[in-house]
This record gives sequence, C-alpha cells and structure tokens, in this order.
Amino acid sequence: MRGAGGSSGGIGLFLVGLVMMCGGFYLLLNAISVTSNFSLGYRLYNVGGMGITGGTILIPLIFGIGIIFYNARNLLGWLLTLGSLTALIFGVLSSVRFNLRTMTTFDLLVILVLAIGGLGLFLRSLKAIDAKYS
Repeated sequence: MRGAGGSSGGIGLFLVGLVMMCGGFYLLLNAISVTSNFSLGYRLYNVGGMGITGGTILIPLIFGIGIIFYNARNLLGWLLTLGSLTALIFGVLSSVRFNLRTMTTFDLLVILVLAIGGLGLFLRSLKAIDAKYS
C-alpha cells in the first residue's frame, strides 16, 4: 500500500502533520484582529492636493451603470463602472488593518510550533523514504 501522496512517506506522518498544521494555523488566524476605518467620507486617494472620498467614487459608478443600462455596448459606461469599482475595492483594501492580539510568549511559541512543525511533518510525509530507513 502506498503512503500519502502516492509516496512511501507514511500516512501517520501525513495525518499528524495535517492536524498540527490545521490547529496551529487556526490558532494563528484566530489571534488576528481585522479592522477597517473605511466610510464613504473617508479619503481614499489624494489627487493634486484634493482628497477623493469613497462617496466621490460612487458618482462615476452611478453614471457608468446608467450608461450601461441605456446602451450595454457603450465603452465609456463600462470604463466608468469598472474603473470606479476597481478604485473602490482598492480603497477598501488599503484601509484594512491587521492586529495580533496580546498573548504570552508561550502562546505564540505553541502556535508557531504547531503550525510550522505540522507543515514540516506534512511535507515530509509526501517525500519518499528510503527502504533502509523504514
């Protein structure tokens, strides 16, 4: 019987590594807080000393959608709509902040050992093991 990934690496290492890796990365991602200060009045871009807000970006979006509904083949409508949506998405993403919650060094070490150690075992199980070592 072949092991994990069709190699002779072993299903036991695969399962232990997978469980450790999933647990470690779950704990790591659970410790990260995501916040945003985005609002329609939030300054997204600065052009020529004038701030462009999220609400200002909605104006060409509305015109673009109106043009598309009037004539779906109009290139200007598609450019306005897609450009405004792209600017809005980049503005939202640029306002996102990631913070790691306060934890002890022991907590962080346990999380990192689980995540990285599990990843190592997982990848080792996919590698073929020589017959003389098994």
